[in-house]
Amino acid sequence: MKKPMIYFLCTGNSCRSQMAEGWAKHLAGDRAEVYSAGVETHGLNPRAVEAMKQAGVDISGHQSELIDLDLLNRADYVITLCGDANDRCPATPPHVNRIHWGFEDPAKATGTEEEIMTKFAEVRDQIKDRIEMFLKNELEM
Repeated sequence: MKKPMIYFLCTGNSCRSQMAEGWAKHLAGDRAEVYSAGVETHGLNPRAVEAMKQAGVDISGHQSELIDLDLLNRADYVITLCGDANDRCPATPPHVNRIHWGFEDPAKATGTEEEIMTKFAEVRDQIKDRIEMFLKNELEM
């Protein structure tokens, strides 16, 4: 049986889509092909790496990537994590299940380092919950 392919998209592929990719790989293991990309590349956000590390998932080896049209066209699921990516994502073929999950951008959080990291942890946990539900309901994992 072909593994489902999930492609997470965000504006800069620095935080939310990276955390989503990390969680999906961690939770689905080798039962799904998982990628992430951005409409632009902003580099991997070190706070996203730290927030995921605190949850036991290493995304430090990830790279900020631009949307790859080949992956986009091969994906079973294209999941946008911010309104900007949803608006600017190239058209997808009819076989692609396109889903939008809007999450607050933790990179826009202000305050002390502790307050900013709390926001990253909140968004990280929201993404994890949504992916667990998705894997269970959509992919029966």
